[in-house]
Amino acid sequence: MAKKVRTVRSLRRVVLATLGILTLATGSFADVEIARRGKAAAKIVLGADASETEKWAADELAFFLHLSTGCAIPVSSNSTPYENRLLVGEGAARLAGSGFDAKSLQPEEIFVQTEGHDLILAGGSPRGTLYAVYTFLEVVVGCRWWTQATWNVPSKPSLAIGPISIHYAPPLEYREPFWFVAFDPFWAARNKANGTRAGGDDRRGGRHVYEGFVHTFYPLIPPDRYFASHPEWFSEIDGKRTFENAQLCLTNEEMRQELVKNLKIKLRDNPSATIASVSQNDCYNNCTCPRCRAVDEEEGSPSGSLLRFVNAVAADIEAEFPEITIDTLAYQYTRKPPLLARPRPNVIIRLCSIECSFSRPLDDPRNKAFLDDLEGWSKIADRLFIWDYTTDFSNYIQPHPNYGMLGPNIRLFVKNKVRGIFEQGAYQSWGSEMAELRAWMLAKLLWNPALDAGRLRQEFLNGYYGPAAPQVSEYLNLLENAVSAAGDHLGCFSPTDAQFLSLETMLEAWDILKRAEAKTTKNNEFARRLRRVQMPVAYVALVRWDGFQKEAQERGLKWPWPKTRQEFLGWFIEAARSEGVTMISEGQTLDDWAAKGGKPR
Repeated sequence: MAKKVRTVRSLRRVVLATLGILTLATGSFADVEIARRGKAAAKIVLGADASETEKWAADELAFFLHLSTGCAIPVSSNSTPYENRLLVGEGAARLAGSGFDAKSLQPEEIFVQTEGHDLILAGGSPRGTLYAVYTFLEVVVGCRWWTQATWNVPSKPSLAIGPISIHYAPPLEYREPFWFVAFDPFWAARNKANGTRAGGDDRRGGRHVYEGFVHTFYPLIPPDRYFASHPEWFSEIDGKRTFENAQLCLTNEEMRQELVKNLKIKLRDNPSATIASVSQNDCYNNCTCPRCRAVDEEEGSPSGSLLRFVNAVAADIEAEFPEITIDTLAYQYTRKPPLLARPRPNVIIRLCSIECSFSRPLDDPRNKAFLDDLEGWSKIADRLFIWDYTTDFSNYIQPHPNYGMLGPNIRLFVKNKVRGIFEQGAYQSWGSEMAELRAWMLAKLLWNPALDAGRLRQEFLNGYYGPAAPQVSEYLNLLENAVSAAGDHLGCFSPTDAQFLSLETMLEAWDILKRAEAKTTKNNEFARRLRRVQMPVAYVALVRWDGFQKEAQERGLKWPWPKTRQEFLGWFIEAARSEGVTMISEGQTLDDWAAKGGKPR
């Protein structure tokens, strides 16, 4: 072997830091040489019966190896012997003679292993082979996909690998970083997200497909179609039936039969679905008729009547749709688990953390009520999902320092037998506060909760902000310390007058980011990314302009922003529009906010 070939012989440190739960082979295997001084030394082999996803995995492997080594690694379904082979997919893996059996693997389990001069890249259906390829590209080649358009692909014109054995099955079957920046199917596949929006298209391994996603009571029983003739199908509140800001009467058998009929029609029209939502509307006012109230009193929670109803629906559809699981919410008034009812095997409970404080871990005493419910559901639900919240819906661009809670919370969920996590973020627009960082970190942690979230964060900052990374890190630490010292609740609807958003903190933040700006003057792209980090501080200054100016004058503090609010507002709006921002909050467009002079509704 040529002396300058770069060989990865001791992968333990790199692999464990990147994936966490892996094993490393220690036998005397020969190296698999991939490239030698910019010339191909291996070929990529597919099985004759390779699936479309396996073919895409081979294409991705060839593409990124080409970017890294500078040479084209040929892709072939020809199984003739070759000195070094990269065997992609189940059919190709069998060529190594190692007895590889994909049927023994869990769904999405990855298998990355050297056998002599062969490297096997395969996995459990439907996405395991694809994820094995991306894992190899991350761990060995060093690729990172920060955003859909921003990658890191190290230059390695000579590349060879020593013995590797990576066998890993993700603990979460459903992984959804629900951020606008994560919805690109290429990014989602490369970062192993498989949710409804943050997931690959068919060729890139597909995604979980819902029939109805959430709050489906009225889509299944529309009031404009049924209330006039069947008011008894809807909530009874204070002795009166209503559909306004209300729910369904879950003990009404006739209504349930109609809902099942309508659901079956929808499922027949959506053959790719594997999950169907039968879930409460996004409001309170559950039915308090005598029958519903009696069930809820017996069960100790309104989740009792809901779960009994959902169980019955799940039983009714099972014969025709055995592959469908019914998804329902444990949300607000149904968050507390029932005393008696238990979810059927084909029912998913999706527990929501909307009331929690996200400046503290979810097992902090401040969040005890939620933790009690999480532990309660984990004891009775075979398939427990989580709907978690990672943004400020009232102010998408406002600082929201929950960065250090992402890892501990995901680990808490997995510890409590959670099997799917939906991390709701700013899903409507580009430009939300630290969106790129959160989406990438969440994708990594959902795939492997054992990863060190602090190390992930610093890795992203270094890769995405380059020379400004130390100051961006300092800025994020400042915000985390400020919210901790202030004791703010930091919910997902935090106000603009939160204590941690003080003038003193915003002045220090602006100073840090201006120092960072000085380090990006020679690189327009880093400068643009940093401007997105500056926008949240500017947003707070604009919203609290009068109070901040008065306080600065009274305390004799130097004012770092323009003299007039209008000038600064113009800078902010131009920056926001250039970054593709369309929503300033979940319910207000940027244009509306700008028309109102930069004031929230």
